[in-house]
Amino acid sequence: MTTDPNDSSQEVLIVTGMSGAGRSTVANALEDLEWYVVDNLPPQMLRPLVDLAERAEGTEKLAAVVDVRGRDFFADLRSMLQGLREGTHLRVLFLDASDDALVRRYEAVRRPHPLQGDGTILDGIRIERARVAAIREISDVVIDTTDLNVHQLGSTVRDLFAAENTPGLQVTVMSFGFKYGIPTDADMIADARFLPNPFWVPGLRAHTGLDTEVTDYVFDQPGAEEFLTAYAAALKPVLAGYQKENKRHAVIAVGCTGGKHRSVAMSERLAALITSQPNVAVTVKHRDLGRE
Repeated sequence: MTTDPNDSSQEVLIVTGMSGAGRSTVANALEDLEWYVVDNLPPQMLRPLVDLAERAEGTEKLAAVVDVRGRDFFADLRSMLQGLREGTHLRVLFLDASDDALVRRYEAVRRPHPLQGDGTILDGIRIERARVAAIREISDVVIDTTDLNVHQLGSTVRDLFAAENTPGLQVTVMSFGFKYGIPTDADMIADARFLPNPFWVPGLRAHTGLDTEVTDYVFDQPGAEEFLTAYAAALKPVLAGYQKENKRHAVIAVGCTGGKHRSVAMSERLAALITSQPNVAVTVKHRDLGRE
């Protein structure tokens, strides 16, 4: 009995194409989109891999990179793909580029083409084109990477294979205390120490920036609202630019002396402001809260 692929939630993507056309970049982009990626897989292992993935958690989106590095095994890819199309949501992505572009890329990394043998890089490219021609004909998606840099290729993959609810950028807004050191993974740092410290207010010392009393005190200070509004506005083109450059994670750190009052209140409010930006998912982390 033939299985209806619509009965399965398993998505299978075969990534193939010309060597040097960007398979590694595509594999990394798919991993960032939470696909389970297997590289340099012999075609004969595709069916066992799909069967295994269907029984495992976290592998609903499976991508396998299959190419001429598989040597003689690669010859069976077309027949294996035809068999896989029964019972699975299968797509084949073929990556291509001009001969000139491929030669330049191999020369840049100073590595031989896997099929050139005693010949030139161009000889290897021509042999490979003949071997992959039949796969290109049956591919669902063909991407010509000749004029794409790695960021543009990553963005193309995202547009094609990201789930509808996948954010373009995951932002962590992190409060911290300068007395404990600057976060090493911060992309940007804001300093809230220009505001009066609630620590020196007896009724607020025991509270944190998560409490209304402290939040009201911080944002009642001259310059607090103006700073936050201006900073959120300044971040808008930055976060949009990160997405264009295919940067998928960013940490915005906000510091005060101890990481308990001002930075916590500022981080919470900043996160609320930038959440409204398109394709941005925001989480808040208070690194040093509770250390005092």
